[in-house]
Parts: sequence; structure tokens; C-alpha cells
Amino acid sequence: MSDAWFHLLNLAGVAFFAISGALAAYEKDVDSFGVVVLGSITAVGGGTLRDLVLDEDVFWVANSDYLYACYLAIIVTIVLLRLRSNLKGFYLMLVDAIGLGLFNIIGIEKALISGADMLVAITLGTCTAIFGGLIRDVICREIPLVMRCELYATASLIGGGVYAILFHFNAEYEWCIAGSLFTTLILRLGALKWGWRIPIFPADMEQKQEQQKGSY
Repeated sequence: MSDAWFHLLNLAGVAFFAISGALAAYEKDVDSFGVVVLGSITAVGGGTLRDLVLDEDVFWVANSDYLYACYLAIIVTIVLLRLRSNLKGFYLMLVDAIGLGLFNIIGIEKALISGADMLVAITLGTCTAIFGGLIRDVICREIPLVMRCELYATASLIGGGVYAILFHFNAEYEWCIAGSLFTTLILRLGALKWGWRIPIFPADMEQKQEQQKGSY
């Protein structure tokens, strides 16, 4: 991937996650500083973890363009919310899904550029994609999306697997990116629309757990 494309995808991922953080702040009715905090943490949290693990300069410290994209996205979101207060709920999930797919690709690419093997790259791609949203949900005192049965981290992992398969068969980078992004988005949006999920425990076990909760 060329440096220009890598930079553009990273900017887009930062912007989409900043929007999702700002929308989450709006739903929690926090003040203006809280909107900036949630938007920023969601936008740069995953990439920061990735760069620390790879022992590289943190991307938003090395290049302030990402902070400009982050703050601009937050400001635009605030303006839109003042004009249309119904921009929440599904819209939060939609922009979060797009950010998930973009940051998954960025994490994979950056890990491969740093010399990591594909399994490590897929793992770091998933970490890059989910960590900012994880912090956002914890701060908002919500059960993190990554901890639910619905497809979230799994969508990133499968998207990373598609990238690895295409990469193995020497597909062009554009096809690797498109295949991974499309797969992650379809799985995540399908989970939102039709409730796609991969339960770990049998349904009867889940029912027993619900009954035990009700008995306390």
C-alpha cells in the first residue's frame, strides 16, 4: 500500500471512530469536555496500543494530521447533533462498524510493514479495531460491544482472515483491503440488522444462567 493510501485510510478510521465516540457522549448527555474526551479516546485508543506493542512512534504524536481529523470530526458531529438530535442509535453503530473495518486493515498493514507475521498482524488488526471502542464503552459504563455475543471482534478476525487468504494468493493490495473491509462490514451490519451471533455456550446453558440470575 502506498503511503498516501495508508495515511488516507488512517485518517478516515480516526474520523469515523471520533464520530462514534461523540455520538456515545451525546447519548450519555455529557458536557463539551466529555464529548472531546470520548471522541478522542475512541479515535486514537486502538492505534496507540498497536504502536506501543510494535515499539513505534505513536501515530498521532508523530503526525498531528490525525488529531486535526479527530477534532474536526467531533466538531462536525456536534454541529449535526444540534441541527438533528435524532442522529444516534443506529448511526452510532454504523460509523462504529465502518471505523472497525478501517482500523482492522490499518492494524494489519502496519504490523506487516513492521515485520510481524500474518497471525500477529491479524491479532494487532483486531486490537487496533476494538480497543478504542472498548475504552469508550467502559467510560460510558456500558457492557463493551466486544464482550457481547454479537459479531464484533469476531467480525474483525474474520475480516483479517480474508485479508490473509487474498494476500497468500498474491492478490493486489487493493483487493486485500476491499475484501477485508467488505467482510467486516457485512458481518457487523448483519449482526446489527439481523442479530447474527456466535454463541459459545449452548442455548440451554444460557437459559440456566438467566434463571440463576433471577434467583439471586
